Amino acid sequence: MAAAFVLRNMYQARPALHCLPVRLAWVPWRGHRLTPADDELYQRTRISMLQRESQHTMYIDSYNSRGFTVSGNRVLGPCALLPHSVVQWNVGSHQDIIEESFSLFWLLEPPIEIVVVGTGDRTERLRPEVLRAMRQRGIAIEVQDTPNACATFNFLCHEGRVTGAALIPPPGEIALTSLTQSAK
Repeated sequence: MAAAFVLRNMYQARPALHCLPVRLAWVPWRGHRLTPADDELYQRTRISMLQRESQHTMYIDSYNSRGFTVSGNRVLGPCALLPHSVVQWNVGSHQDIIEESFSLFWLLEPPIEIVVVGTGDRTERLRPEVLRAMRQRGIAIEVQDTPNACATFNFLCHEGRVTGAALIPPPGEIALTSLTQSAK
């Protein structure tokens, strides 16, 4: 007990370390505003519009079992969407798709980067010779079910990519599905 008492007194009796206050040439305060001299990384923020959205960009508004609504225009049956136009696509199902079915896409200038293919209510495999022919011509092809193909086409068009779509309406009595409402 006595040892504890002695140790406590020695601890309290040690010389206190006094830190002398350091004088700063400049003391920041709450209302201080940075100036370019204060911070070398300080720069003004500039925003410039690089590209305005084109009013001619095509979007798929909705689809049903009979066709599509593209930029407000109703299209019945299978269709091919090109950068600035819509044409009827002469196929009945994914089994009817042959190499010549895509000839329209490789004849265009500027060349199409990617073609999104909607095969109906399910993703179906295309013939290997069709895929090989598109790859040889430098055109990427994305095969999906029609609802996802519509969304992918809209996304690629919004990015400004040169894209095309070949769409087969999903069979059956599918109610009108608006892609713009589902995005909200």
